Amino acid sequence: MVTANSILTLFDAFEYTTSLQQDFNKKMDIEKKTRQFGKTYHFDDQHEAGKPAQYWFQNPPEGFTLFIVFYTMACRWSKCLGCNLPSKMSKDHIPFDRIMAQVDYLFHSILTEEQKRDLKKIILSNNGSILDEATFSTTALIYFIANMNLYCPNVSLLCMETRPEYIDWHELEFLSTALKEGHCDTELEIAIGFEAYDDAIRNDHFQKGMPLEIFESMVMKLVTYGFKLKTYFMMKPVPGISEEDGIKDIIDAIDYLNGISEKHSIDINMHLNPTYAAVGTELEKLFLKGEYSPPLLDSVRKAVLHAKDSGISIYVGLDDEGLAAPGGGFIRKGDKKLVKTFEEFNATQDFSLLF
Repeated sequence: MVTANSILTLFDAFEYTTSLQQDFNKKMDIEKKTRQFGKTYHFDDQHEAGKPAQYWFQNPPEGFTLFIVFYTMACRWSKCLGCNLPSKMSKDHIPFDRIMAQVDYLFHSILTEEQKRDLKKIILSNNGSILDEATFSTTALIYFIANMNLYCPNVSLLCMETRPEYIDWHELEFLSTALKEGHCDTELEIAIGFEAYDDAIRNDHFQKGMPLEIFESMVMKLVTYGFKLKTYFMMKPVPGISEEDGIKDIIDAIDYLNGISEKHSIDINMHLNPTYAAVGTELEKLFLKGEYSPPLLDSVRKAVLHAKDSGISIYVGLDDEGLAAPGGGFIRKGDKKLVKTFEEFNATQDFSLLF
């Protein structure tokens, strides 16, 4: 005899099976792209799902900053030439309750009471797209904001890393409202991996898959909602680029971003990462064959100086997060003084340090 309860049970079973199939399909797609684009790294499937993947602290001009990388399903794009960030993630779906457990671990086992009080900015990452609901649950994201509002009274800026196609503007408007309900009025910043200004380098060689039209459309939305913008760039992200070409691409990017900032009155930060030869990527293979070398830190210095009279801020990334191939990092013998200079520059935006 068919009853209402039995129909509901069958419906629930169907929904559950469908969800499992969708998760499996996403997993297969990630693995396919990983192989297709020459990635040989493995995923970190042994990581405890109730703990974040990584975290560290920074000191930009905004003040004491936490960079937190939550452990989730890997980036579903997984095409970018030199990127092995997905290797810190899982190829399987991580459910919302496990991500919420990571949030609990962050606020109750990682951050001290003093750190929670002193934090001025938090950057949210999962080495992919925080706003991709297939990898980072919206429930968990709301839960994070609730905890941040509760435990971190002085955070004035929350930054979320994402690809543009995962931005749900109605969701962001809701999250922005929630951020203003904390102890202080917290602004929202969206961080986008831009990688290179030159279209051919960015899309044809690095496989970023982001036309300028998509970026500029996103900027217009950010302006409408009053959000800030952070852009990640890489110096010499692909082989075949000279030091001079690498410097020129960043200079062109600074000019472009400055023009966007002036035209739309939007705060823009460039996070400039010197490229390293990441383990398990085509870039590592080329580095080992002598066909690629990371940029010189002095080239980074020359490029950054171009922003001296611009309206954008710059933060220089100095950490390969342990993902570089042996010898494939960008810090060389004799760079210690310049690294210290960049650290001071990151905290002050004092361009006189770089002359």
